[in-house]
Amino acid sequence: MLKSFAELSTPLVADACVRLGAPLRAAPPGIGAVVPGHRVAGRALSARHYGSVDIFLEAFTDAEPGDVLVIDNAGRQDEACVGDLLALEAQAAGLAGVVIWGLHRDTPELAEIGLPVFSYGRHAPGPVRLDDREPDALAGARFGPHLVTAGDLVFGDDDGVLFVAADRAEEVLETARAIWETEREQARRIRAGETLRRQTAFDDFLARRATDPAYTFRQHLRRVGGAVEE
Repeated sequence: MLKSFAELSTPLVADACVRLGAPLRAAPPGIGAVVPGHRVAGRALSARHYGSVDIFLEAFTDAEPGDVLVIDNAGRQDEACVGDLLALEAQAAGLAGVVIWGLHRDTPELAEIGLPVFSYGRHAPGPVRLDDREPDALAGARFGPHLVTAGDLVFGDDDGVLFVAADRAEEVLETARAIWETEREQARRIRAGETLRRQTAFDDFLARRATDPAYTFRQHLRRVGGAVEE
């Protein structure tokens, strides 16, 4: 999955979801890679955190190579729930990365380990609580407003994290690639001196909008075959 995502980006995947009418499920703003430039893509392996790492170790028993651990820590800002030992264990289990709705710690060690980890940021204290565990703790993880399960794929890069239903992933990635190819060609032409306004016949758009106020630039892009927004 990471290979399929290699030349793409989360903005392209997001645009593809919009174009296809697929649910657009993005992690809350602020979730980012511990090490800038790290990327992740794979099946979601979900777990809800209750204060102890045992939930993660149990999740690893059902992990498949390339899975991405998706941790629901309710976006808490008072504790870090992932550190170096958990990252090493995830790596040993064959996981492709870890995505946390919360915080991490042991930042230098995580950078050295090299496993992609995404979170809100760093925080020295770990959990001091131990809450009661729910029966379905491994069946799904909340991540912001979204419920993430094994039926989802995770994509992450420097622009954030997205969750896409596995049964829509192939068409989403194909559409993202088509958008990427169009945008790369547009970028090439801008560098060669042909402005985006000229490429998209922007004067024609303004003229048509003057007579038809309901005519949108997105409709115009569809007509002329451009890509800059969805």
